[in-house]
Amino acid sequence: MTAKVTTLSVKPGIQRDGTQFASDTYVDGEWVRFQRGMPRKIGGYNAIFLNATNISRGMIMTSENGLNYVISGYNAGIEQWTTDNEDGIGAGPSPYTISSGFTSNNNNLWQFDIGYDSTGGSTNNLIAHPGQNLSAIDSTTNTRPLFGAFPGSSLAPVGVFTAAGTTNSTTTFTLAVANTRVGAGQTITGTGIPAGTTVVSVAGTAVLMSAAATASASITATFDNNISVSGGVVMLHPYMFVYGNNGLIQNCAAGDFSDWVSSDSNANNVSTGKIVKGLPIRGGTTAPSGLFWSLDSVIRVSYSPTTVGGLTFYWRYDLMTSQTSIMSSQSVIEYDGIFYWCGVDRFLCYNGVVQEIQNTINQNYFFDNVNYSQRQKVWVSKVPRFGEIWWFYPKGDATECTDAIIYNVREKTWYDAGQSVGARRSAGAFTEVFKYPVWAGNEINEQSKYNIWQHEKGVNEVYLTNVNAIRSSFETCNLGLVTGGPGNTQLVGDNLWARIDRVEPDFVQEGEMSVVVTGKGYANDADIESEPYTFEPDTLKVDMREQRRELRLRFESNTENGNYQMGKVLISVESGDVRGTGNP
Repeated sequence: MTAKVTTLSVKPGIQRDGTQFASDTYVDGEWVRFQRGMPRKIGGYNAIFLNATNISRGMIMTSENGLNYVISGYNAGIEQWTTDNEDGIGAGPSPYTISSGFTSNNNNLWQFDIGYDSTGGSTNNLIAHPGQNLSAIDSTTNTRPLFGAFPGSSLAPVGVFTAAGTTNSTTTFTLAVANTRVGAGQTITGTGIPAGTTVVSVAGTAVLMSAAATASASITATFDNNISVSGGVVMLHPYMFVYGNNGLIQNCAAGDFSDWVSSDSNANNVSTGKIVKGLPIRGGTTAPSGLFWSLDSVIRVSYSPTTVGGLTFYWRYDLMTSQTSIMSSQSVIEYDGIFYWCGVDRFLCYNGVVQEIQNTINQNYFFDNVNYSQRQKVWVSKVPRFGEIWWFYPKGDATECTDAIIYNVREKTWYDAGQSVGARRSAGAFTEVFKYPVWAGNEINEQSKYNIWQHEKGVNEVYLTNVNAIRSSFETCNLGLVTGGPGNTQLVGDNLWARIDRVEPDFVQEGEMSVVVTGKGYANDADIESEPYTFEPDTLKVDMREQRRELRLRFESNTENGNYQMGKVLISVESGDVRGTGNP
């Protein structure tokens, strides 16, 4: 029989669920993505900083005045690096000083945001919350949200402020000037005021205290709203929101991180479970609005002032669903106005309604292999240039992330990183002004520190002066004649082996690549692999003489500076032997 020349036509994505024989997508791959339906190597990564103190448990990246700021929270604090906005060259880390309200803890899992405090004398503020949630998403331990000038170097608890006044050995503290921030329930401290004293009520400038002062004097008192939550913090500009136990969602007054008692501040318990994540969402006109995830619900909060019976209610709380789940407080991300997250047994999104993301390719592979005891280490980032959302996760019995499952919103398909070393990351920030993702490594280096990696840079792993090749590969589905041949999944009834005589490469290629013929006689048989057939960018054809009843091809690039994008590869296939047994 004359060999037929046909196009290598396989659907994009890497099928991990079900059997290889039933797949019409690629069945294996490592460090490969899909663009225009074709495989291409995922980009390289450079170690731009080698001196992170410990494993990052939360990051934020933002730019101002030509500088890119990379901020990382770890078990014992926060540190910051600065780079240019072109190639990640910069300096750091610079530690943040935290004045009070913070405890070093191995369970610290950080949430960050940038906000504006009109009273703080600074254009922007860094907002941070070190929740002790790493070992348990439902931890009820409360910790203080923090804020400080950004760019800056120090943080302090929110809701703490000072006010001048006088004491007169009674339970009354007289403010020098009426202060709308002062309200019932706050702690008050100062010279002559007993420890543990709280504000009972306020009338004009008279503050009734829970205990009598021990002296008469003019003092500056410190008032503390005692804002402490287990969940996290988010900005719905100009409001800071905190959240946590028993469905608590609470916000400060507009643009004032010290004021938690004014009329537009609020605290509400909106679900039975803990609130673990909040993100801003588009609201009507300029109205701030946000989505909040509890352990089993999604709640939308909207600024909607309504006056009823002379009382003004500023916020509306809408339950989107009470029948959902969330794998990790770090597993939610927005992509072009749609919110995506990982539940405990499926992937979900919100675009006005909550719905499941279809995944028939690797959903079982992920949920059967993720280490649920380390679920809070599952985290998400995105690579918008290629339309990708990456969920990093600890696989098997790993205690740190070793792989990533990837959803491509453009290609509408799924694949994974194949446990490549580039997936060993613990936290990260996606591109904004800076055009590269910055992800934190979770492996200790030679200096007993941790690396901060700039991804999608070049095609190699660059570490100090070391330049290492990154292995990238992909393996086709079955191309044998028993399923109709290449590009056809319909049985044709010809019980013939497929003999492949030639591969005609069509790649945008740098460096040497190889192709291996693999396959088996029956679906439950063992694979037999050929020796690698190598080809260069100028190779016209790769001749071979291989046959399998169920035949697959695996392409690989594993050389320094190696890179590829596949085009229309042609293969020459003809009928081989008729065999009734397994492999030859």
